[in-house]
Amino acid sequence: MKAARLGIIGLAVGVVGGLALVAGGCANEQEKRGHELYVHYCSDCHGESGKQNEGFNWSSMPDPKPKDLSNKGEMSTFKDEELFATISRDMLDTSEEGGDEIGDDDFAVPTMPTFKYTLSEDELWAIVGYVRTLHGMKMEFNVAGRKASLEEALKAAQAKFEQATKAYEAAEKQASEEAERKSEALKKDVDVDESAYADEQAAMGQAKKELDAAQVALNNFSTRPGRGVSVPRPDLKTPPAQVAQLVERGKRLYENKYGCNACHNVGGEGGKIGPALDRAGFRLNATWVYRWLKNPQAMDAHTRMPALGLSDADAKAVTMYVDTLRGAKAEAVPGKPSE
Repeated sequence: MKAARLGIIGLAVGVVGGLALVAGGCANEQEKRGHELYVHYCSDCHGESGKQNEGFNWSSMPDPKPKDLSNKGEMSTFKDEELFATISRDMLDTSEEGGDEIGDDDFAVPTMPTFKYTLSEDELWAIVGYVRTLHGMKMEFNVAGRKASLEEALKAAQAKFEQATKAYEAAEKQASEEAERKSEALKKDVDVDESAYADEQAAMGQAKKELDAAQVALNNFSTRPGRGVSVPRPDLKTPPAQVAQLVERGKRLYENKYGCNACHNVGGEGGKIGPALDRAGFRLNATWVYRWLKNPQAMDAHTRMPALGLSDADAKAVTMYVDTLRGAKAEAVPGKPSE
């Protein structure tokens, strides 16, 4: 399996801004909440203090195992921005055949999920700050400055859009007036020459895209990106001739891109945070599985499973694979209720 230099830094979630200690050594509200969320999302794999083999799930996970977050000698070699990029990234397919092209500096460990599509940016930065405390350091990144830069970028984009809109309206008005003059002179209707303001229209369109992007960036700083986003019912119909190929692709994505086996167990292999999926094909509705994969928080706000940024095609493939998991029911153990 291909992997980048960072290894796994953890299933981590946090809160707004950097973390700091108040007088007397008591944690402030941000740090307290960050710790609570770390326990909720991270401790099963990393343990309370970030040490290896401390977490409930650590020994069950496929290799590579989670990195020791308490190791200052190693963790101090990573910049705050590198830690942030690790927990806020697009997942890469690490399959040797048919996988993504992975550079030396790309983070490609499928068993470490991304939180890019689950958490707000300030939460992500706060996790970086909390991880720093596990190896006795403080985050240096200026989170407040980052928010201020996003606010300034939005103001600049708004001003650019307004200027582009005025230029477009002036050019369109001029073209309309020119058409009217020609109509009067020729005593017949003359169409407005749209090419006369095509450049201004294109510039306005581009400015609108930049404005929308700036607004999304600022929104995502404080608001979780998947919050309130409902996943529409998918079309899972597949020609019979394509089913086997799609299922095989789904299995590859399950293991080598989205690292589902870090938390879920099939046939005795894999993690134990999530439910075993040996009989998922019997127990779970395919439409539900698809929607869960796309945005778990929309269906259960308290779930520990993050949204991993699955495309529609990837979600369909993984859903098709999960639907094939139809193992035999476990034999009843005397004195123990059967499933």
